[in-house]
Amino acid sequence: MRRGPLNRTRRIGVTALAVLAALAGSPGLAQAQQPPQAKPLTAEADSPLPPGWRVTGEGVARELVWRSDRAVPVGDARVEFHADGRLLGVPKAAKDGHTFRLALGRATPLKDLQVLAAGRRLDAPAGTTGTKKPRNSAAAAQPPARLPANSVDPGRPGSYRTVTGEYDLDPVKLPGFAQPVEMQAVVVAPEGATGKRPLALFLHGRHTTCFKPGGSEDDVTIDWPCAAGTQPIPSHKGYLKDQKLLASQGYVTVSISANGINGQDGDAEDGGAQARSSLVRQHLAKWAGWAAHPGSAPAGVPDAAEADLSRVLLVGHSRGGEGVNRAAMDSLYPPPAAQDGYRGPVRWKIRGTVLIGPTIFGQNPVADVPSTTILPGCDGDVSDLQGEVYVDGTRGVSRGTALHSAVYVVGANHNFFNTEWTPGKSEAPSSDDFWDDPEGQPDPVCSTGTRTRLTADRQHQAGATYIAAAARLFVAGDDRVRPLLDGSGRRAPSADPARVLTHAVGARRTGGFLPDAPVKVTGGRLCSAVDPDPARACLNPDTNGSSPHFAGWQTEKETGRGAVALKWSTPGTAAKVRPAAPVSLSGAKSLALRVFVPPNATGTKLDVAVTDSSGRRAKLGRVQADGLPGSERTASYWARELRVPLTAATRAGLDLRHVKSLELTPRSRSGRAWLMDAWGWAPGTPAARAATLPRVDIGRLSVKEGDSGTRTYHIPVQVSGHGSGKVRFSVLDPGTGRAKDKLITVRPGSNPIDVPVKVKGDTRFGYDEQNDLIAKAVRGAVIGSYRGGVTAVNDDPAPAVTMTPVTDRVTEGGTLTWRISLSEPADVDVWQPVRALPVTEGAELSTKDVDPQWLTDHTGDLPDPERALSKANVWVWTSIPAGATTADFVVPTVKDQLAEPAESVRLALTDDNAEPLPDHPVRTGTVVDAP
Repeated sequence: MRRGPLNRTRRIGVTALAVLAALAGSPGLAQAQQPPQAKPLTAEADSPLPPGWRVTGEGVARELVWRSDRAVPVGDARVEFHADGRLLGVPKAAKDGHTFRLALGRATPLKDLQVLAAGRRLDAPAGTTGTKKPRNSAAAAQPPARLPANSVDPGRPGSYRTVTGEYDLDPVKLPGFAQPVEMQAVVVAPEGATGKRPLALFLHGRHTTCFKPGGSEDDVTIDWPCAAGTQPIPSHKGYLKDQKLLASQGYVTVSISANGINGQDGDAEDGGAQARSSLVRQHLAKWAGWAAHPGSAPAGVPDAAEADLSRVLLVGHSRGGEGVNRAAMDSLYPPPAAQDGYRGPVRWKIRGTVLIGPTIFGQNPVADVPSTTILPGCDGDVSDLQGEVYVDGTRGVSRGTALHSAVYVVGANHNFFNTEWTPGKSEAPSSDDFWDDPEGQPDPVCSTGTRTRLTADRQHQAGATYIAAAARLFVAGDDRVRPLLDGSGRRAPSADPARVLTHAVGARRTGGFLPDAPVKVTGGRLCSAVDPDPARACLNPDTNGSSPHFAGWQTEKETGRGAVALKWSTPGTAAKVRPAAPVSLSGAKSLALRVFVPPNATGTKLDVAVTDSSGRRAKLGRVQADGLPGSERTASYWARELRVPLTAATRAGLDLRHVKSLELTPRSRSGRAWLMDAWGWAPGTPAARAATLPRVDIGRLSVKEGDSGTRTYHIPVQVSGHGSGKVRFSVLDPGTGRAKDKLITVRPGSNPIDVPVKVKGDTRFGYDEQNDLIAKAVRGAVIGSYRGGVTAVNDDPAPAVTMTPVTDRVTEGGTLTWRISLSEPADVDVWQPVRALPVTEGAELSTKDVDPQWLTDHTGDLPDPERALSKANVWVWTSIPAGATTADFVVPTVKDQLAEPAESVRLALTDDNAEPLPDHPVRTGTVVDAP
């Protein structure tokens, strides 16, 4: 039996009453991002859906389908469905690039539907920005002032000439992927360098995989392997400029291809992060072998490439950033063998990572490996700049000595860090990911030609410079470049004229006023980073623009993540932050605050004071916070690092080992500001040493539903490693889309949380059923597989589907009708797509010949000018109710005053990807003029 479009997923309830009761006292959570799940909304049940949307099925089998009138570009951010301002889930993409489907799980009215990718709206009407409000006519933004030059500029080429080569080894099989993944790379090494040299490995992100030489943008695909007549897109060759700069400075560099992962990660629960980690470590293992046995490397590897595997830098772009983060984690804390594609020894040491416009779906940064995260201010793909979590998410998790730096590049987009993703430089068709709405006004920050938008060459040069800065600090240990990365306010002239701003946590920072810890706030508001309630949220949902610090995770709201919000209309009222216990600033030279104000704001002044446990108070000084250039389409609510010396506190005799409160007093006439955190700061970069931590991995158990009876299964949770730590688990309720969470101590070999799921057997076709658990590290732990659950797989064959004519010849104004039939009833609503194909003889029915409302309902618009139905994206979904076996597919026609020959339409049953089903006849309907 054909299973294609009938194999759907729904959710079933957790029967773990004891678990939910135990969690009931915890703060409530909301729904998860993925797998998708709807929650009850308050729209009218019969409200019509917007153009392009349709709902199929009923009850737990209900699905929401959105079809775009143009192909959605392949990118690194995930596509999400939202309703009434709340996340519904992450839909599955069809291979046609137009259609996305989400299992709702229950009959839930929908209101204000939107399709978002990292905060950017994909289904916005023409003439709008795709954000919450229509585009305004703001004047072009001004770039920040140029910072003083640093004493050392890592962007200058070194003394070595470089040599380039390539290797292409046997592909490797990775768990969960049907097709082997290539082991292909380009190597750039220093010529004439003596001894073994440090190794820098580059991993590109998720991009289209195949192209037709000489073809157009419509000829690129995300297939793997590539079809005949097409070639793999060489994304791994897009970092040659960065590689040559590092090689000139004495590094062996290798950039690896990951097309085989990009072409298969659509169904991976973690977006392919574990697979990318496995691929990275496969390459590192090869290099370790070549280092141990000189002369064993393939012929394409230059003789100059003698690598020192004790000094490794990993560089990842977009999903490649998440991949190298996972590779760093897996090198320190081995993953379960069943999910890992590399099972050999770890014969390397990763000294640091560079993450360029990265995703972080699991929000699981490796706290004890130093990192630099490059945030492109005009990122049109990962537009929420969620990579900020690689900095913020490390606070308090482990030792805190590893430096984690965020590098905000004003005017940079997502793609231009890779020349193979850059128009005019790439071998395959490519584009600028920051798109301009042709019917809207230019963006004041990111449109081409504004003072703040970087050209491709300038952007790539800035990226190469800061990659080299991270290499010089993390691998070579040159502390002179630290001021370029740690918020000290210095610039690298090689990156000019780009404006690059930085802040950091870790290194020699001590203490820590953290708004996400138990604190008391007066004169301000302790706000929640992720919360749909405007009264609790740090940024009102209607805010133009967004904040990287508040990028959403897997839940609608989060416990233990926030900031301190200040708002004043007159100066002079202090906001006081008092942690549950005094913090120590002993040994610090300055107090470093991470503060942001609204984009484009200037001159916000704040007095800073601290008080010790004995009541001594000292005013440390005054800071000025300026906003970043921003628009409603940018994530520009980003914290600048502001420092004030602690000399006044020392003179006043404060006990810096016991500081009980921090005060911020606005001195500007009015304004707003947000405090992310404050730390005692001292210069220097201590050696980062990884702690011994427990690792948590949630598994996915797939079971057959069976023909009868009820069975109980348990979501698998594995804890490995050593020691103990705190992890927040969230049990997702499929009935409401909300979750219950609890902070749990985890230890290797123990079962930290038991979530049983009941599965009821039957003998009629249904959809797969799913229930999930998610986890995030809070203290002293790492999370590998952050999401898992139990999936009850439907094991009953799908009914056969046929389409037969009822009325296939009518006069104008009549209704063409065909009957879609199932060979037997199903337990759930079955939906079947029907597509209009070009006619082979005579005239074809056009968009002017059918009812306009019918056309709008099924294509999303009224095409103008007139066109044949086969060219109007007519792809109609017909639902056969549960228990029934038939439903009619109709095409209502309209009368006109024209004398025309007979016109026809050809219709085919299709699969999920709009491809006609084999062995099913194509049906023809004919319309003739009235006599």
